[in-house]
Amino acid sequence: MAVASKIAISDANLNIDELSGAFRRENKFAGAVVIFVGNVRDDHPGDLTLTLECYEPLALDCINMFIREASSRWDLLSITIHHRTGKLVPGDEIVFVGVASAHRRDALFAAQFLMDYLKSDAPFWKKQTSCAGSHWVMPRAVDYQDKKSWN
Repeated sequence: MAVASKIAISDANLNIDELSGAFRRENKFAGAVVIFVGNVRDDHPGDLTLTLECYEPLALDCINMFIREASSRWDLLSITIHHRTGKLVPGDEIVFVGVASAHRRDALFAAQFLMDYLKSDAPFWKKQTSCAGSHWVMPRAVDYQDKKSWN
């Protein structure tokens, strides 16, 4: 069965209440709904910005590939992923992932799988800027370990 999916990439702020409410309404008969929201951490209070860039056609293809893989592993009903680009500050939401399934395990595992792959393999480039300077942020070793655990 094909999983209903929605993907959006935008430099507009994510309205988490709206996204969450809409996803829950669309999946009100699902046995489980898992929602994950990733935020910009406050690693350098007062002076941090994080700029996210991507080549949207490539990013959309990759995210669709992740969704297909998750759908082949678990019995899922619906997936929605919204990812931010542009300049963000601590507290801004970077990503919204919603997963619906008949059963909690499938929804929980699929949401974690999707985030592990988004974090390590999605073609988003992050540049962190603070008063100490700027640098490109690479996935951490633990991000690759998390992804590898799905093999």
